[in-house]
Amino acid sequence: MAERIGGLADISARYDVILSDVWGVLHNGVDAFPAAGIALSEARARGTSVVLITNASRPSERVKHMLDQLGVPDTAYDAIVSSGDVTRKLIEKAPPRAFLIGQSQDLSLFAGLDVELVAAEDADVIVCTGLFNDEEEQPEDYRSMLERLSQRALPMIVANPDLIVERGHKLVPCAGALAAIYAEMGGETRYAGKPHRPIYEAALAEAKALRGDFDKARVLAIGDGMPTDVRGALSAGFDLLYISDGIHAGEYAKAGRTDEAAMHAYFEREQVSPTWWMPRLA
Repeated sequence: MAERIGGLADISARYDVILSDVWGVLHNGVDAFPAAGIALSEARARGTSVVLITNASRPSERVKHMLDQLGVPDTAYDAIVSSGDVTRKLIEKAPPRAFLIGQSQDLSLFAGLDVELVAAEDADVIVCTGLFNDEEEQPEDYRSMLERLSQRALPMIVANPDLIVERGHKLVPCAGALAAIYAEMGGETRYAGKPHRPIYEAALAEAKALRGDFDKARVLAIGDGMPTDVRGALSAGFDLLYISDGIHAGEYAKAGRTDEAAMHAYFEREQVSPTWWMPRLA
């Protein structure tokens, strides 16, 4: 059973490297969580290297810009690896004519790549970064469009594998939700972000560049997303600190607080065993 901890300081001395999720751990898309930034800053001051590992579809420099705007301190991390970073390698290997399902703010994903963004009917590959309007649309609104694309057997490169994400006090759908529908139709989907291995390999490479060789047993992952953070970290063989007040709180929260028995029942249903847990990183 996952052990409840009072703060990251209780366990950080056990780890040389922390791979921390961003959205849901350091901020909710609207506001930063100051205690989380302090916790990671203090872990770094004690000698632990911190690599942020995020399913954001944008390159890491754009993620840093967002963190700066939200007030997440630079002292909280040594490096950032985004799904956008590793997805660019998939795009480089794909046919050059791409149909983008996503928003204009995601165009930085293609910077410097030999890619022509075209209409759906002219494309040889789909790149999905999210919904066109995730504030008003739902994944099911895309079913007819995805059916037409699947009939042409176009592969879909999924820049953000998340199904949902917190934005302020609500949950909004992500690219992973569209990819799930496409896969259900028999469409080919390609991923590099969490829970898939490429993003973890990239994050470990960043950590090795920072501090040299280290024991994989001394790596701690932190996250709140079951299909991405949790399954990805455990499949990679890392200890996991689960943040319970994230996107799955509705599965086990009572009166706004984590019901520990209900949470462990949720873990059992999902067949996962995090090492530690706490409501919010602090």
